[in-house]
Amino acid sequence: MDCYLETARLILRRFTADDVDALYDLDADPAVTRYINGGRPTPREQVRDELLPRWLAQYDDSPGFGRWAAVEKATGAFLGWFALTAEPGEPGTAELGYRLCRAAWGRGYATEGSRALVDKGFAELGLRRVTANTMTVNAGSRRVMEKTGLRFLRTFFLDWPDQIDGGEHGDVEYELRYDEWVTGRTAV
Repeated sequence: MDCYLETARLILRRFTADDVDALYDLDADPAVTRYINGGRPTPREQVRDELLPRWLAQYDDSPGFGRWAAVEKATGAFLGWFALTAEPGEPGTAELGYRLCRAAWGRGYATEGSRALVDKGFAELGLRRVTANTMTVNAGSRRVMEKTGLRFLRTFFLDWPDQIDGGEHGDVEYELRYDEWVTGRTAV
């Protein structure tokens, strides 16, 4: 296993071609993809032929950044993924992302993995700013962003080709800047 990051309960590792089934199962749960695409499953062929190859290429294209499989340290169970994606037009900025299977919800894994990625981004990758976005109505994801230390920045509206329930309320952006991260760490 190519471990990228380890927390008290999680291992974030590189994806491999063997993860197709786990990713397909994750995106086949309508509750998991509700705020992504209205709950439609991602076809297995798309996971195998498009998503996974693109994610694997990120490891070489942007060292230190990308998307990692999250597994439970105690059991080795696949829980989902976390991402820290460099923003091409904004040097020193990366976007935080995560998607966990329903069985992992409400157990603090999303916050634990997100905090670890944010810490790594600022302490080791030279980031100056971390952002995260979700639909305004996605209260669970917004709470994870807040518990991770990000603060609400703005509400914005995009013209999505497929409008999903809640889309009329727009999307939200959260951010954490390096100086805020340092201040938060010294205040603890």
